[in-house]
Parts: sequence; C-alpha cells; structure tokens
Amino acid sequence: MKLEPSQVKERFGPLFSQRLLTMVDAAKGVAEIIETCAVRGTIEWDAVNRCRAGGLIDWCEVEGTTMIMRARLGEQRANFGPADAEMGGQALEGITVEGDVVRTRWAGTGGAGLGIAACLTQAPGVLYAVYPTADDLKVGGSHTNRVEIATPRYEKVTIGIDDTDNKEGGATWVLALKASKIAAALPGVQSLNLRLIQLCPRSPNKTTNCVSSAITFAVKPEAVGALLGSVTGTVKAENRSDDPGIAVYRGIGIPPALRDFGRETKRRLVTLAEVNAKAREHGVTFIDLLGEKAGRIGALAAIALSEERADAAALYEDKALPLIRS
Repeated sequence: MKLEPSQVKERFGPLFSQRLLTMVDAAKGVAEIIETCAVRGTIEWDAVNRCRAGGLIDWCEVEGTTMIMRARLGEQRANFGPADAEMGGQALEGITVEGDVVRTRWAGTGGAGLGIAACLTQAPGVLYAVYPTADDLKVGGSHTNRVEIATPRYEKVTIGIDDTDNKEGGATWVLALKASKIAAALPGVQSLNLRLIQLCPRSPNKTTNCVSSAITFAVKPEAVGALLGSVTGTVKAENRSDDPGIAVYRGIGIPPALRDFGRETKRRLVTLAEVNAKAREHGVTFIDLLGEKAGRIGALAAIALSEERADAAALYEDKALPLIRS
C-alpha cells in the first residue's frame, strides 16, 4: 500500500518526526540521511539500535534532536529480530536512487516498528511511503514492520569562506551565516550547518581571532548553480577585505588527507601554494572575487574541517577540549 504523509497522519494520528532528508554521492556510492525528532531520547535510541543491527549504516552521530547517518547505497538485510544483546530493534536495509527520488527501506520491531511505519513516514520531506504487506500497517506491541520511504534526491555542497573583514569592522562568521540564510530561501536548497574553524593564530595577516567559516547545504542538483551564485553575491556585497576567499566542495565525506591538511592549518602557517595543490588533489574549487588571494587558505581549511565539531573551533592541542562533552 502506498500512502502520502497526510494519509499516514490520518491513519495513525500526528506523531513526532520533524524532518527526513536524503543526500546522495553516487560517485562514492554513499548517502547521508538526516532525521530530526521532537526529542533527543528517541533519536539516541534509534542511533544505537540501527548501528547494532547492521544493515547499510557505516556510522551515525547525534546532534541535539537530529541524527546524521552515513550509509552505503544498495541493499543489506540487517541482523534484525526480537531485541536482545545481539540484535537491534530497528534498521536501514536498503537505499536506491531512481532519477530525482531516493528510496530508503526500513525495518523495526515493537515500538521501533511503530517509529518507522507510523512516525518517520509522516516527516516533512517524505514524498510517500510503500508498505509491502497489510501486516506492515499493524504497528506497536510485538508487531514487526517494514516500509519503503521515498524522498527527493539532494547532494551535499560545502562552502568555505575566509578573510572578509578588516580592522574596522565585520566578522566572517556573521557574513557566512547571512549568506547561508539567504541561500536557504532558494527553491531546492536547505541550509544544514555553519562551523567556525580556528586557524593558526600566528598569522601576520589575521584580523583578530584568525577564524574561517564553513557552511553546508543539501541541494537538489539543478539548484547548485543558484546556490553558488547566491553565496558569492552575498560575500561580494558584504566583503570588507582585500583578500577574500571562497572554496567549494561537492560531495559527501571529507577525504582523510584533506582533513589532515586542515589540522595542519591549526599547527602552522601553510602556504598558498600548498593550499592550491591540496585543492586540486581533492576536487575543491575556488571562487575568486579579487584574484588568487590568501583567503583561499582559510576557505580550504574550513572545508577540510567542516565535519569536526568542537575540534574545528579549537586551537591545536587546545586545553579546552577535554572539558567539552560531545
């Protein structure tokens, strides 16, 4: 049976899922799935059970009431059954791409089955859900459920920005956040996050803190050009510096060697030649407003460390990190 979110809500009543978003990187054979719930506890439980069950998930992380899952494209039956020490109560068993639609297949037992069959299927972002059998519409108790959920196909775009302020005023993170909010109003664009990247503070050209910014987006393929044009336009309009830098990376997952180079920008002053070589190696492109400027350095570092959470904001070997619970 095929049900749209409104029909799921009519059948089971309004529940608690607040977002389901699927990005695909076909070249790498991976997807990134973002799911938001009303409370953190349910997301934590789902994360533990899905990772324990196996299936296609490589890893996941929880940020507030949101879970981010990195998974392989394809199909893999999970270690799934009555919950015990070896099996998870919920699993992701399939991800396929058909044109501009992504189909994810889920399994759950008991309350976890209700979660995927009645709750996740009515999340904003869902196009429709397909239930393989009539029994999959019987939720809760000791029932086991499977469901296929269709969502629009997005890709992931990360943009690094640096050197947009001067001694008289401005702040790169403010400009970056403004650019992110403006771009998010475009059709087919969703803003995901902003991270501040602490660079080596010994730079002779820094304004004060020596910090660059990374903004990430989920973008429908046909909207990538509009996204880049919007961000570039905002930076151009708000820039106060002679050395601005914008870097762009399209894809899911930062290559380990690029991430390691990002950490080098915390430890020492890297050169523009090193940055240009590293960008070519990993498919990062630059948008130069005023020519090839030093802002490229922090912009590339922002992309390199865009997935590093508190480590991104920290100094090299920062004494603050042991006190921060992630």
